[in-house]
Order: sequence, then structure tokens, then C-alpha cells
Amino acid sequence: MALLSLTGVLALGVPQRGVYLVAYALLAGVVAMWLAVTALARARRSRTARPHGSAAATAIAGIGILLSMILLLAFAVFGRQLSAYGRCLSEAGTATAQQACQAQLTHALNREITTLQSAERG
Repeated sequence: MALLSLTGVLALGVPQRGVYLVAYALLAGVVAMWLAVTALARARRSRTARPHGSAAATAIAGIGILLSMILLLAFAVFGRQLSAYGRCLSEAGTATAQQACQAQLTHALNREITTLQSAERG
């Protein structure tokens, strides 16, 4: 479950479906964390050896949750720009058109970041 969370975040490819993939990764990470922590707690209560891989699962799930939350925040802030980028990529038939889409995204993100920074100062 923890690996599904991390893989879901790292497999992000299509910006239009990205929110759903990241939300799934967050859900998988939370479930994995819950399963690992409850397994550790049960082992501690019954005074048995802790389950194999539970510490690693906890760490991987934590990383997946953190990355998912960061990406969801990015989608919330830059959703409009990422959506336009996804539409541009779906219409791009050549490598040159894809590079133009990337340049357009970079320009839009820089403009949005500048706007956010000026609003923060003022």
C-alpha cells in the first residue's frame, strides 16, 4: 500500500488526471500509514516481535503522504496553468509543439509566482 502511494505520486504524467492520481496516492498513503501503525501498536501491546517491514512501510507511506500533499497544494495554486498545459500537450503533434507547450507553461508559472510574491509583499 505504501509503495502504491509513492508510485502514484511519481507516475504523474498527464496533468488533467493528475489531481485524481495524487488524491489516490494520498488516500493510499494514509491507509498504509494506518495499517503500519496499528500493526506496530498491536505487536507492542501483545509483546511480540514487530511485523517485518512495518517500519519501512511507515517511512514510505510518510514520504508518499508528504509528496501528495505538496502536489495537491501545487494543483490548487497552479491548477489553471497545469490544465492549459495539459490541453496544449494533447493538441501537440510534434516535439517542437511540445516544447512550445513547456515554454508556455514555464512563462505562465513564472507570471503566477510573481503575482503571488507581489501580493505577499503588498
